[in-house]
Amino acid sequence: MRHAGSNARLLEPQPEVADEFALSVVEGLSRPRKALPCRFFYDARGSDLFEQITRLPEYYPTRAETQILSAYAGEMMAEIAQDSVLVEFGSGSSLKTETLLARAPDGVAYVPIDVSESALASAQRRLEARFPNIAVRPLVGDFSLPIEVPPDLSGRPRTGFFPGSTIGNLTPPDAAELLRTFKSTLPRGSRLIIGIDLKKDARKLVLAYNDAAGVTAAFNLNLLVRINRELGSAIDVASFRHEAIYEPREGRIEMHLVSTIEQEISIAGHRIHFEANERIHTENSYKYSIAQFQELALSANWTPAHVWIDDEGQFSVHELISG
Repeated sequence: MRHAGSNARLLEPQPEVADEFALSVVEGLSRPRKALPCRFFYDARGSDLFEQITRLPEYYPTRAETQILSAYAGEMMAEIAQDSVLVEFGSGSSLKTETLLARAPDGVAYVPIDVSESALASAQRRLEARFPNIAVRPLVGDFSLPIEVPPDLSGRPRTGFFPGSTIGNLTPPDAAELLRTFKSTLPRGSRLIIGIDLKKDARKLVLAYNDAAGVTAAFNLNLLVRINRELGSAIDVASFRHEAIYEPREGRIEMHLVSTIEQEISIAGHRIHFEANERIHTENSYKYSIAQFQELALSANWTPAHVWIDDEGQFSVHELISG
C-alpha cells in the first residue's frame, strides 16, 4: 500500500494492488505454516461483516471502548487547543472520533488517515455537516508507513488517535515499530490516545471471536470468497471452517481457517495442497495488561500518561506522550 505525502488528499486506485493481493496470497499459502495478512479482510463485504461483529453481544471491545470515550472525552480533549490537529490512524467510518470532536474547540483540524477513499469521503461529508467549525482534511494512505500532515497544518500541535485495539493485530515487536513510525506524524511532545484490549478470562475472549450467530466465521471465510472473486479461484468455501483459539503463552487470540478435507486448490496459476485439518492463520489479537502495554510504549520512546478503563475492567484507553 502507498502512503500519502504532505500534499495528498485522495489517491487514485493503483493498478498493482490486485497483484499485491495475489502475491501475498500465494506466498502466504505456500509457507509450511499457511497464513494470510489480516489487512485483506476488509473488502466491502468484510467491512460490512466487521460492523456487524461490533454490535454482537459477545463482542465486548467496541462497547467497552465507546463507554470509555463517552465518559472521559472531556479529559482526553482538555489539552486540545484551538490550533491543534487531531490525527486518526486507520479512521474508517470515524464514528468513535465524533465523541472526541464533540468536545473539541472550534478551529481544530481533523486529519483522518485510511486506505479506503470511499470511507474517508463518507466520513468527511458527515463530519463537516455536524461540525462546521472543524476542518476535516482526509488523507488516503497506509498508516504503517510515515505520513505527513498537509503543509498548512505542519506547525500546529498534534494529538494522535488510534482506537479499537488495532495495534493488537501486530506482534509486540511490530507494535513497537508502529509506535515508532507514528513519531514521523506525531513529533516530540505530541499526544497519542490509543485503545488497548486487556487480558481477561480466556473463555470470554474465545466467545468474542466465535459468536453464536456465526458472523465472525463469515468474516473469516470471506477471505476465501474474496480470493475466488478477485483471483479467479474455485475454492470450495464450505470445505473450510472458522476457528478461534486463545494462545496463553503468547497472550493472544488466533483466528484460523481449517481445511476439513485433504484438497488441492489453484490460485493465480499455483497449485496449493492442503492436508485434512491443515490451518491458515488469518489473524492475531494480542491482549495486554496495563503494565505490559506501558512497557511496550516506553520501548518505543513514548511516555505513558493517563489510563482510562471501562466499568467492567475489560478495555483500556491510554494517553502517551512522544519523547
